[in-house]
Amino acid sequence: MKFLRTSHRRGFTLVEIMVAVMVFSLVIASIYATFTLVLKARVVGMDTAMQAQRQRVVLRSIGDALMGIESFQASQQYYWFKLKNGDDAYLSFVARLPDTFARNGKFVGEAAGHDANSRRVTFSLENGTEGGKNLVVRQSPILMEMDEDEKQFPLVLAENVKKFTVEWWGTNEVNEAAWSTDWDDKQTNSIPQMLRVHIVMGANTDKGRDAPDFEATRIYTVPSQMMRAEVQRGINPLLPH
Repeated sequence: MKFLRTSHRRGFTLVEIMVAVMVFSLVIASIYATFTLVLKARVVGMDTAMQAQRQRVVLRSIGDALMGIESFQASQQYYWFKLKNGDDAYLSFVARLPDTFARNGKFVGEAAGHDANSRRVTFSLENGTEGGKNLVVRQSPILMEMDEDEKQFPLVLAENVKKFTVEWWGTNEVNEAAWSTDWDDKQTNSIPQMLRVHIVMGANTDKGRDAPDFEATRIYTVPSQMMRAEVQRGINPLLPH
């Protein structure tokens, strides 16, 4: 008498299926969490790189303008130098700007109709459209009024600027050389020998990014000084007159 062998196949129990699903869910969750962290780190890194680039653009623009600064004592109504700190900080002066300066083609060349290399340039801290502060720059040819385009649509150098401070090196009330944030046109009839610019830029806020603030300080040595009136008129100040 022969006996037939029968195979018994054991299926998965409900508990085993639930355990497998749980393990699979944990694996998927860990992969998603890792991907999210990598993506967030990439976004923060891009924001940091953008802040560094904005910092270089701002400081380079100010430096390029200061390298060509001009001032004439006999024409102070046109060549005045002023700075102010606070919520509405600004730095304004006349300079012979290089060809690489922003919007140069608007003022120099055939399209402009004239060659206005010498222009008043003003860096100012103003309210942005999204609630923060923007650092903008405006230009106007010397002896000419600023056009409406520059007034209404200045060039934005940096957005979300939390601090913009300009200090000048000079002699204070006790005749000690020091950095000062107060500029008095009456007591200082010249342009400063050195300027120290401090800027703090926040992260981009439009997408809720949490990159850290970017802080930078740059000291500029001003290469020229105010031309005295007698020199401008062709009078030798060393000779009696």
